[in-house]
Amino acid sequence: MILIIFAINIVYVTFLTIRMILTLKGYRYIAAGVSIAETIVYIVGLGLVLDNLDQIQNLIAYAIGFGTGVIVGSKIEEKMALGYITVNVITSEAGEMLPRELREKGYGVTDWLANGRDGDRLSMQILTPRKMELGLYKTIQEIDPKAFIITYEPKTIHGGFWVKTVRKGNLFK
Repeated sequence: MILIIFAINIVYVTFLTIRMILTLKGYRYIAAGVSIAETIVYIVGLGLVLDNLDQIQNLIAYAIGFGTGVIVGSKIEEKMALGYITVNVITSEAGEMLPRELREKGYGVTDWLANGRDGDRLSMQILTPRKMELGLYKTIQEIDPKAFIITYEPKTIHGGFWVKTVRKGNLFK
């Protein structure tokens, strides 16, 4: 019984985590489908615990399964890598080499000169699918290991050559 409750709660919370992420990323219909499975699993698991409240090990299994489900759900979401990220890079070492190299690899790069505490800098804004995030970081670090990098997720993307390229399915080919 303990293992069943533990496993059911891992599945439930994994669904819950994925549903939340799908909802936040705008995949509301897929999230609604996941919520149906989530609810069924939740009711079964909670029913097992409530039917056996006199056994503390069932409650503990439920709680540990919940925590484990958060981790499993987060790992699955990392693998799914839905959406896009915007990466801001500030460098003093790479000059024009870094933006040129990134553009050759297919990244959308907008760059401009900026002023930092210790002098001139090159600032770049780069948009990429999350699935390409680690490759982008690797390329930046190879060219300038001292680059300052900030990443965030844009909510809305509109316009520019890069968006048209993504919609045509030609990015990174």
